Amino acid sequence: MTALNNRYEFVLFFDVENGNPNGDPDAGNMPRIDPETGHGMVTDVCLKRKVRNYVELAKDGEEGFHIYVQEKAVLNQRNEMAYKALDLKPEKKKLPKKEEDARKVTQWMCGNFFDIRSFGAVMTTEVNCGQVRGPVQMAFAKSEEPIVPHEVSITRMAVTTEKESEKQAGDNRTMGRKYVVPYALYRAEGYISAPLAAKTGFSEEDLELFWESLTQMFEHDHSASRGKMSTRKLIVFKHDSKLGSAPAHTLFDCVTVSRSNGDGAPARAFKDYAICIADDLPQGVSCEVRW
Repeated sequence: MTALNNRYEFVLFFDVENGNPNGDPDAGNMPRIDPETGHGMVTDVCLKRKVRNYVELAKDGEEGFHIYVQEKAVLNQRNEMAYKALDLKPEKKKLPKKEEDARKVTQWMCGNFFDIRSFGAVMTTEVNCGQVRGPVQMAFAKSEEPIVPHEVSITRMAVTTEKESEKQAGDNRTMGRKYVVPYALYRAEGYISAPLAAKTGFSEEDLELFWESLTQMFEHDHSASRGKMSTRKLIVFKHDSKLGSAPAHTLFDCVTVSRSNGDGAPARAFKDYAICIADDLPQGVSCEVRW
């Protein structure tokens, strides 16, 4: 594996059409909204979940690319794998007493689970494997304009029990509701640290897989509730050193979005927006459009 020798920042644009990109369970699964501005939001946890799902599909159990945080995964059992592989006996809620053994346990977890060496993990459960700060970090995504979710009524014609089927036609329908966003373009920003990558073993090969997952993650995540979601553009800023050559916010400011249609109508497609990248980047930083 080739070590990471450069710092990176990236800007990811994705859109949703007639779907709910990230429902809030505390608000009846309504799309997440900034209450002060009305802009839509998608959490970093939601985006990382999609990256994990894609890597799991793409690597299909390949050694070194297992996923730590999975649905119904028993984390203590996963942590025990490191102790068994290293022929160590775990102590309840404690790392091994020898510092070298403790380091080996954590490194084993990083080496075997892609999401740990990418995003980090707190593995201080009953079977303690330590704590890892990941080199890849993402912020909440935000829509470019305020969104207006629509609440749609739906019905189910089938019934669950025979007793329900005896009711008159029309009385046995189950009513429900779902929220959809007619259209929205979301922007997410992220960071990749080379010094932190060296600690977890996140490599150039892992980085390429991460870029691939950002461009492909929605292609295997389609559902009626999420509507049509697509990655539209991935802009990557590469520094010529591990520590970087410019503050991240100055690079993010180099990417601007404007409306391409001047008629004032609500945006309903990606072509209604224009994404521009400034030509005068800070010295020591290059830019590549990966998608």
